Amino acid sequence: MAGPVAPPRVSARRRRPGVIALSLALIAAGGAGVAVLLLQVGNRTEVVTVVRDVQVGQVVTEDDLGKASLALDPSVKAVHGTDMGSVVGKRAAVELKPGSLLAPSQVTKGSLVKAGEQLVPIGLKPEQLPATALVPGQKVQLVHVPAQGQADSGKPSSTPPETIDGRVVKASTAAPGTGTVVVDVATTTEDGPTAAAWVSAGRLRLVLAAPDGT
Repeated sequence: MAGPVAPPRVSARRRRPGVIALSLALIAAGGAGVAVLLLQVGNRTEVVTVVRDVQVGQVVTEDDLGKASLALDPSVKAVHGTDMGSVVGKRAAVELKPGSLLAPSQVTKGSLVKAGEQLVPIGLKPEQLPATALVPGQKVQLVHVPAQGQADSGKPSSTPPETIDGRVVKASTAAPGTGTVVVDVATTTEDGPTAAAWVSAGRLRLVLAAPDGT
């Protein structure tokens, strides 16, 4: 007669200390990654973006703007998403391009042509343009030049040319083929007609004023 059958022995696996340590390290690393991700998400700021082209002086509408959430460096000056309503209805102080963040300094309450000023459009050929790009707010001088033939009299003139102080409001892109750029310059109401007459006669040149306006 066969004796009782002994039940099979179940041997408990001994977990290696190295495997346990590695598991704990992976769990800790995963937790740290989640923590970093949550921290980055928490630091994101909703800001106003430009979604359509807005020309200088044009009124900014809500359709011109959008919102984006991103990690914003404190040094970057951008309009916060909650402040979008405060910029709608203002005028673009510079040309606004789609895909860019909107900065507070890029919009203005008033017209770019102030009270007591007139806007004089001036067409300039490539050789009449300074190498420095013209931007809104830049101070310039409108210089009256002698008519062709009068400048070569052989006698140096001791009388300085007439000048008019102005401020760039807008500069167009160069026209295809000719390269002509139209610059809108704000002058006083007294000087506006004179400057327009110089433009019409082709006897006007534009020069950049010094940074201090002199």
